[in-house]
Amino acid sequence: MTSNEVLAMYENIAALSSRMAVAAREGDWDGLARLETQCALQASAAKSGVAPLAGAERKRKIDLLKQIMANDRAVRDITEPWMGQLDRALSPAH
Repeated sequence: MTSNEVLAMYENIAALSSRMAVAAREGDWDGLARLETQCALQASAAKSGVAPLAGAERKRKIDLLKQIMANDRAVRDITEPWMGQLDRALSPAH
């Protein structure tokens, strides 16, 4: 991947992760699942390796990663308590 392709990938993932956070806040679980799939497809491009970035490009990548991580945290803050409730509801009574 070229440096432009790397940044484009992170831009796309950041946009998708933002939409994922919105979907989670709205309880749109089907939409969230679709966006997760799209995000995974975008990220799979990095498996072949990415060009190292320097200077402003590196800073932009770091900023995008921070956005992605914040969006991921927002999604997990919503979904993890719900998943815990689901686990408890599905567990056999002791």
